[in-house]
Amino acid sequence: MQRRGGTREMSKRSALVLFSGGQDSGTCLAWALQQFDLVETVGFDYGQRHAVEMDVRPAFRKELAKRFPGWADKLGPDHVLDASVIKQLGTTAMTDDVAIAFEQDGLPNTFVPGRNLLFFTLAGALAYRRDIGNLVGGMCETDYSGYPDCRDDTLKSQQVTLSLGLAQRMVVHTPLMWIDKAGTFALAKNLGGNALVDLVVEHTHSCYLGDRSKRHDWGYGCGDCPACELRATGWSSYRSSG
Repeated sequence: MQRRGGTREMSKRSALVLFSGGQDSGTCLAWALQQFDLVETVGFDYGQRHAVEMDVRPAFRKELAKRFPGWADKLGPDHVLDASVIKQLGTTAMTDDVAIAFEQDGLPNTFVPGRNLLFFTLAGALAYRRDIGNLVGGMCETDYSGYPDCRDDTLKSQQVTLSLGLAQRMVVHTPLMWIDKAGTFALAKNLGGNALVDLVVEHTHSCYLGDRSKRHDWGYGCGDCPACELRATGWSSYRSSG
């Protein structure tokens, strides 16, 4: 892109999706493919306990392109960035083999301080290099574990910071911010019908323990961790309302 007045002219019709391999980011990827002309994805390897989520990402992208040819033409490259510095900053239940519990501050020990802030900083830098003007994340504060870096105010502030720090307009989209897990399943159906819902169930991973040995109606997981409980409850509500 040409520079104008010391800034880059970024594409408003392209997006970079923060794609972890989970239900939320998988649904956001489909949302972005409907909204934009070119969509790339980025994942982060940070030594997560549930590293299996990194393994399901390629299969989800492949099946998405196969089942939705109209989106296949829009789906661009996938990127994986090393964010292992996160694991070096301290112990959490997301990065170490410790029991999931609540801390004295009321937050679960699955909270990884600064994770989403770092992810968006890295994604913003990558988007800048790729001339992409939109970032898409699956953060939500309607049906979540209380993580402060998932809040709408946090992400709006991050958008301002990225736009200032990169000297160009960077838009952060959070299409799931005000809907719960049942609403996320419903959004998937609105975007791609039962075919997309089935794809999300079969080829995404949300379980904090990384367990894909147990298959439930809502997908794979231990069935007991907070992520599995949210997904199972959302699935039950979604099915009962349909």
